[in-house]
Amino acid sequence: MPDAEPRYNVREQTGNPEHASVDDVVDLVIHRAQNPRAEHEDAHFDRTMATVIDTYGTDPVRTVIHRILVDDEPFRTATNGLEMRNADGVRIGTAASWFLEELNEQDDG
Repeated sequence: MPDAEPRYNVREQTGNPEHASVDDVVDLVIHRAQNPRAEHEDAHFDRTMATVIDTYGTDPVRTVIHRILVDDEPFRTATNGLEMRNADGVRIGTAASWFLEELNEQDDG
């Protein structure tokens, strides 16, 4: 992929108002952590984010999501300086990228 192309289809990367914003993704991550879906195939993301947010709070999670989706930082290094385990950066980045995709698909459909 050329360097000029955004890595994630998030509004702050693409400039496309039809793409979800980082705030939309963060809001969905927090909502799902507080209200995990029952018996959904992706409910494990909700439970994982609930644990991560309970452990670190919403502000560090928001920072990691922004670093990953907008600043193109790798999942593991997006946690630098946040007193957070690198593995939790992987968990946050994975869930955030899935939720971003879901939000963008909702807007398309």
